[in-house]
Amino acid sequence: KPDGKKIYDTACMACHATGAAGAPKLGDKAAWGPRLKTGMDALYASSIKGKGAMPAKGGSSLPDADVRAAVDYMAAAAK
Repeated sequence: KPDGKKIYDTACMACHATGAAGAPKLGDKAAWGPRLKTGMDALYASSIKGKGAMPAKGGSSLPDADVRAAVDYMAAAAK
């Protein structure tokens, strides 16, 4: 199983640790709340396809399973 934290640390942290381009910060319950309400399938889809300023897969070439693992890690940190 992919390591969500490791993937976050290498591919997602640049924007999600700083809030760059409006990215919801890791652990920011207020920013993540409305996103979590859309459901995990919606979060996976927007992460894989891209949304707003975030390019598809955050600009990485990661496999979909790795992107989902990173989304799971970030979602868990915001609950």
